Amino acid sequence: MSYYPLSAIPDYYLMDELLTDEHKLIRQSVRDWVESFVMPKIDEAAQNHHDIPNLMQELGKIGALGPYIPVEYGGSGLDQISYGIIMQELERGDSAVRSAASVQSSLVMFPINEFGSEEQKMKYLPKLASGEMIGAFGLTEPNHGSDPGSMETHFEDKGDHYLLNGAKMWITNAPLCDIAVVWAKNEDGKIQGMIVERSFEGFTTPETHNKWSLRASKTGELVFHNVKVPKENLLPNVIGLKGPLSCLNSARYGISWGVIGAAIDCYCTAVQYSKERKQFGKPIASFQLQQKKLAEFLTEITKAQLLCLQLGNLKNAYKASPAHISMAKRNNVKMAIDIARESRQILGGMGIMGEFPMMRHAANLESVITYEGTHDIHLLITGLDITGISAFG
Repeated sequence: MSYYPLSAIPDYYLMDELLTDEHKLIRQSVRDWVESFVMPKIDEAAQNHHDIPNLMQELGKIGALGPYIPVEYGGSGLDQISYGIIMQELERGDSAVRSAASVQSSLVMFPINEFGSEEQKMKYLPKLASGEMIGAFGLTEPNHGSDPGSMETHFEDKGDHYLLNGAKMWITNAPLCDIAVVWAKNEDGKIQGMIVERSFEGFTTPETHNKWSLRASKTGELVFHNVKVPKENLLPNVIGLKGPLSCLNSARYGISWGVIGAAIDCYCTAVQYSKERKQFGKPIASFQLQQKKLAEFLTEITKAQLLCLQLGNLKNAYKASPAHISMAKRNNVKMAIDIARESRQILGGMGIMGEFPMMRHAANLESVITYEGTHDIHLLITGLDITGISAFG
């Protein structure tokens, strides 16, 4: 169970007054689920490098998979702030839990909903929303991370089907997935998306072992060796990098909210520990250096909360640009990883123990600061927006 009281979760600038009753009800529902389902299991799962059993089905039951997907396709039809709040509460439990929901929602369900045919939406989205079906997203390759336009995975038109060859790497849920939304180049060198099912011959998903980060989730590769993909599995309504990059924008938005949850978990633990731990005859919370750390944590969390709330408003109004989302993803992940590291110091040696969340969050955030666009890449996206000059390549 969690070490701190839920009443300690910060709302220093009274942001709750800007949320609807529905937002707060959703937050409490997911928070209760994290407390009862994730917290008792997460340390053991991370320590032993295995995922939480039935995680996707449980996420489906609480409506955390594709919450903004229309109701007719199995979603809840919620707004973007609701989605962000759900991601925040899931990552307060663990980044691996939020990653699983984020991939399913933003990288699998989103492109099918945005770019898929009506038949594809009806076939896949309800099962993805319930967690009956698990999805993966294939963009990053062994030789191409920040430069997806140079991908080597490709497909050929064979008349009654496409023939897919290539490989994707660092794929969340790959060993578990029932389907994968895969981005590959056609014979003209243009990027398109297709839905690859587990049953297709030549499709394999070897697991990635020996991770020091996101240890409570499965990571692997997507390998395609002469995979026959039915033509009806091609996403018909997008071509070019716009497709995968729009998915990444949705995922990055969710991450910008999610990491606030990890920071809050570390902050609340540090506050309580500093009040209870005594040295030199008084609580360590009475010392100036510890108060400096706690004051800085709360300030940065508050700034991140307000950044995300306005970004959510922009998303709801269809005014959020990729550069807006990049700024929030970069700022908030750096904020969270700094708080995880510094709060660990408040706990001293106890901070490395599994009973406390700091080391687990810090290790997870080393992945989060790299995936969905690295910290430095997002700086360059902001730099491009400021100057109009690309610093890529």
